[in-house]
Amino acid sequence: MSTQDLSVFLDVANMMADAARCVIRPWFRTSIGVVDKLDQSPVTIADRTAERVMRAILAERLPDHGVFGEEFGLENEVAQYRWLLDPVDGTRSFVTGRPLFGTLIALLKDGVPVLGLIDQAVTEERWIGVSGQPTQFVSRLGGKAGTRRCKELGLAELSCTSPEMLEIAPHQGWKTLKKSVKRMTWGGDCYAYGLLALGQIDIIAECDMNPWDWAALVPIIEGAGGRITAWDGTPLHADGDRTVLAVGDVLLHEKAVQALAHMP
Repeated sequence: MSTQDLSVFLDVANMMADAARCVIRPWFRTSIGVVDKLDQSPVTIADRTAERVMRAILAERLPDHGVFGEEFGLENEVAQYRWLLDPVDGTRSFVTGRPLFGTLIALLKDGVPVLGLIDQAVTEERWIGVSGQPTQFVSRLGGKAGTRRCKELGLAELSCTSPEMLEIAPHQGWKTLKKSVKRMTWGGDCYAYGLLALGQIDIIAECDMNPWDWAALVPIIEGAGGRITAWDGTPLHADGDRTVLAVGDVLLHEKAVQALAHMP
C-alpha cells in the first residue's frame, strides 16, 4: 500500500467521521426513538442515518471498495479493500445521555485492518490509527496518544463494557483476570479503548464482539504502543471466538492471557 493510497483513504475516513458527527450530535440528549433489533440491541435514527451518509461518501469517493456496516450489511464482497462501519458503538450510552460512545471506521486490506478511527461526536475527540504509524489523537480536552507502562497485573486498571457481556463469555477465565488486577471499571464501549490508547486504562477484556466492533481498534491500540488480540493471544479475525483482549503495556499481554486461561 503506497503512502498516496494511505493519504487518500485517511482523507475519506476523516470525511466520513465529520459527516457522522454532524448527524449524531444533534440527536444527543433528545427524545429520540429507540427500536430493538432482533438481537435486542437498540438502534436509532442517528445510527441509521450516520451509516447511510458514510456509505454515500464511499460510493462517491471509493466506489470500487467494499463496505460492511452494522446497520445495512455487506456490499461488494469481493473487493480487496473493505470498510467496516459502526455508526454508534455504544447506542445504550447514547440513548441514555452518556458521552461514552463513538463512531468506528475501519479499512481492511485482504481482511487485515490497516486503518482505524474512533470519533466521539459530543466531546469532539478523534483517534486515528494507520498500520505502521503512531496513533494520532485530536481533542480540545487534552491528552496525548500513548499507552502507559504497567508490567504487573496487580497494578493494572481493567475495563469491560458490561457484566451482561461476560455472561455469554466462552469461558469464565475473566473472573481470574478480574481478581488479579488492581481495579475493574464497567462501561465505555469503544471509548474505553480510546482511553487505553491515552494511557488511562491498562487492560480491556470483552467478548461477543463483531468485526465492526474491533477492526478499527487494532491500528489505534498498536499505534499507541499496546497490543490487541483474542483472549487466547491469537490475532483477531472475522471467524474468531468474538473475544477481545487489549493491553497498554505489551509486557502485560502474556500475563493477561495466562490469567484468562485459568478457570476460577
